[in-house]
Amino acid sequence: MEKLFYINWQELFVPSISIVELILRGTLVYLSLFSVLRLMPSRQVGTLGIADLLVVVLFAEAAQNAMASSYSSITEGAILVGTVIFWSYSLNWLGYKYPRFQRFLNPPPLLLVKKGRIIERHMQRELLTKDELMSQLRQQGIECIADVKRAYMEADGSISVITYDSKSRPEPREKAG
Repeated sequence: MEKLFYINWQELFVPSISIVELILRGTLVYLSLFSVLRLMPSRQVGTLGIADLLVVVLFAEAAQNAMASSYSSITEGAILVGTVIFWSYSLNWLGYKYPRFQRFLNPPPLLLVKKGRIIERHMQRELLTKDELMSQLRQQGIECIADVKRAYMEADGSISVITYDSKSRPEPREKAG
């Protein structure tokens, strides 16, 4: 019965490994995963930003380990979560302050279609097939590639499209009968 209500407060809150080691581990994992995700083709990431995805995954892992006692204390989990928050904020801040760094964090849009013509080498770079592109265009109400002035693969994997408007593209005139 005594075991039922016994709490080892020291084990619960006092880290069993060095705080510096925890911060170093969190930093290495965060930056490694960020780099791997950054180098993946955009279409593989989906509509969730890389940093957002990484934060969610690492938060879940750090919190799960702290709760399941893979570490010895809650403090260790909190330190890892704090490390992830630090790197997420720091990278976003650096991207805001330094535009060149922002290009590393979020690549510029990649032109996939120009004046109704598909740019094959860009499609290959993103591992995007013509069928997948056409599916995305149809979802935006575009039936024909010739109607597309420009289409871009955005950093988050979505495709944005600029079509010819009725003023810039002449409509065929119907003959009066």
